[in-house]
Amino acid sequence: MRVRFCILCACLQVFVSVRAAEPEPVIPGGECIACHEEKSAGLVRQWRDSAHGRNGVMCRDCHGASADDPDGFIHYGIRIATLVTPNDCRDCHDREFTEMTQSYHARAGEILRSNDAYLAHVAAGEPAAIQGCESCHGANVRIDSDRPNMLPSRSWPNSGIGRLNPDGSRGSCNACHTRHSFSVAQARQPESCGKCHLGPDHPQREIYEESKHGNTYYTNIGRMNLESPGWVVGVDYYAAPTCSTCHMSATERHPVTHDVGRRISWTLRPPVSRKQDDWQSKRANMQDVCITCHGQPFVEGHYHQFDASVKLYNEKFAGPAMDIMNLVKSRNLLTSKADFSNSIEWIYWELWHHEGRRARHGASMMGPDYTWWHGFYDVAQHFYFKFLPAARAYNDPEVNAYIAKLLAGDPMHTWMRQETTQLKSAIQSGGQQEIYRRFFDRE
Repeated sequence: MRVRFCILCACLQVFVSVRAAEPEPVIPGGECIACHEEKSAGLVRQWRDSAHGRNGVMCRDCHGASADDPDGFIHYGIRIATLVTPNDCRDCHDREFTEMTQSYHARAGEILRSNDAYLAHVAAGEPAAIQGCESCHGANVRIDSDRPNMLPSRSWPNSGIGRLNPDGSRGSCNACHTRHSFSVAQARQPESCGKCHLGPDHPQREIYEESKHGNTYYTNIGRMNLESPGWVVGVDYYAAPTCSTCHMSATERHPVTHDVGRRISWTLRPPVSRKQDDWQSKRANMQDVCITCHGQPFVEGHYHQFDASVKLYNEKFAGPAMDIMNLVKSRNLLTSKADFSNSIEWIYWELWHHEGRRARHGASMMGPDYTWWHGFYDVAQHFYFKFLPAARAYNDPEVNAYIAKLLAGDPMHTWMRQETTQLKSAIQSGGQQEIYRRFFDRE
């Protein structure tokens, strides 16, 4: 933990006297501002305009270091730290620290041990992994013992949300509350999330923008009251929700939370989605946000449709694809043993990691284009015309038998063997509904 100092002894602010004729009083350590204002004027101005600056939170309140800090060093006679970590923010923001530490965000650095990071390292190389993966998920920040004020460039700069810090803490508060302004209003806007939550495998930003939520937000930004201290939906603002509204911010019945998983009932990341532990409570938390602006039938209807889409993805595509990949591997059909060195592995990866996620996220956030054209459309095309042919190419009897039984016996797949005119007639008359009725069952 960092050493905290009395505000009167802090290094950064020179207070201006109310009477212009009087000289400015100089606080001990005020020479810091003279130097940093010359070298990093924008940084100092950000701090001056911030809630920290306005409330007397000084440089050493955050940057002060104790003797045992691994990144501490003497700077012009003052021991300061290279990094400001969640442990340092904890001194004033303990609840936020606790919630953040137990959240998905704090665990984002675990990707360093995942196939995502492995693929970036081997298919591209370390520079791509550092700037492409670790920039969002967080790096394992190292300290140069000979020069603690000079972090090795392989791990710094980094403000990844799940950064692994030298003091043992996880995360980076300034991933959302950009330093040195630490703006709450900025963190409440979808642009703050857009650095990481976008792209081919998790396009939440793009889905939000195409949804009515995003459309309404961007046409009503001036009515969002983003600077409000409490920012309670339905009280301080009501024009539209942002990412923060749904996942973190306060309602009349729930306080703000920095645990971004507290309102998520499905996990949409893995090859096959599953309900979260205590999903009913988490869903109730999210529905409490929804009900502020929507009626109960609307909210329940959305979740029935969303659940049905996830179950559809799981049962029609994800489960069978996983079974087939497991068969291919168990029967030693892969010609090369390194992960991602076989084309079928790339096809399968994109099927669930890209197309499958887009379909599920589109359904969860009411983004129709991402649910279908960027989602299930691509899932179906890749499944039927890329993945299954790649599996059949091994000409293995067990793999071929599984595929044949799936296409001939599962009513969700038999459309490929039926006459189109009859199918269209059945769809228009509702004759296909029985196939998927179970997906709409209440849980």
